[in-house]
Amino acid sequence: MLVEIEGLTAKNLDEIEALRVKYLSKKGALNALMGEFRNVPADQKKEVGMKINALKQAAFDKINGLRDELQTAEESSDDIDLTRTAYPVALGTRHPLTIVKNEIIDIFSRMGFTLADGPEVEDDLHVFTKMNFAADHPARDMQDTFFVESNYPNDVTKNILLRSHTSSVQARVMENTQPPIRIICPGRVYRNEAITARAHCFFHQIEGLYIDKNVSFTDLKQVLLTFSREMFGPDTDIRLRPSYFPFTEPSAEMDISCHICGGKGCGFCKHTGWVEILGCGMVDPNVLELCGIDSSVYSGYAFGLGVERITNLKYQVSDLRMFSENDVRFLREFEAAR
Repeated sequence: MLVEIEGLTAKNLDEIEALRVKYLSKKGALNALMGEFRNVPADQKKEVGMKINALKQAAFDKINGLRDELQTAEESSDDIDLTRTAYPVALGTRHPLTIVKNEIIDIFSRMGFTLADGPEVEDDLHVFTKMNFAADHPARDMQDTFFVESNYPNDVTKNILLRSHTSSVQARVMENTQPPIRIICPGRVYRNEAITARAHCFFHQIEGLYIDKNVSFTDLKQVLLTFSREMFGPDTDIRLRPSYFPFTEPSAEMDISCHICGGKGCGFCKHTGWVEILGCGMVDPNVLELCGIDSSVYSGYAFGLGVERITNLKYQVSDLRMFSENDVRFLREFEAAR
């Protein structure tokens, strides 16, 4: 009978109850055995009694085990949402800014640049002072910068703000690393600007820095030309226009030939044939000295570009606000690029 009990199965509670009645009820098989117990010889009662009790316990355990298994299966089935659509769940896609950022990083990584990162909540020392910003520079004004805490006007290390550019990462790398330095610094930055189709209070930058002996503007131009042709196509041309930045001297704005009209002139490039994409220049010697690098031995170049700007050029997105509104209809347009 023990083999019979161990092989018991049941598909529902009714079958389990039938098994209980068959083996464990007053009229069940095990009680019938107990009724025959009085006919067992006295010298065998102990052994037979132990076997009957073992059978009874085995039947009890088996039936309770079947009941627990059935209850567990029912609880598991309760987790199934029968109202859920039968169609497969659609896969997501990378955000267009992430797609472009990764492409930019890949291009510069193949040219020997490594990634560097730093805090978004920064101090005045690394955002402005070590980048050669004058004490009265407009960028320090509340109109342009989000200050978190500014109760110590005479101590720039205690003026806490949201970084307005990723140049602060360059400052931290330079003060802790001796040349040669070749880095790119991707990250989110913040500026106190009105949110419109062409501007936002936060956006994403990738800045580059190369410092070594005998670095020239020619090196900078070649790197930027290589990047532009990798990003926008082998027929892309560039031009550099004189400009001004506190942390570079000389400084330049860089334009690329419009990849839509091929430089012939269209509405996208305002019929000039050129589109501005970044600022660049040779690192100002004052910046090197402020960061502990000997400017008489080393020189370098820096550049900075907006990821949103490059994404606009690549995918012709007319409204910057689309990048932060998380409209899935907009994001699905980039499924092929993931």
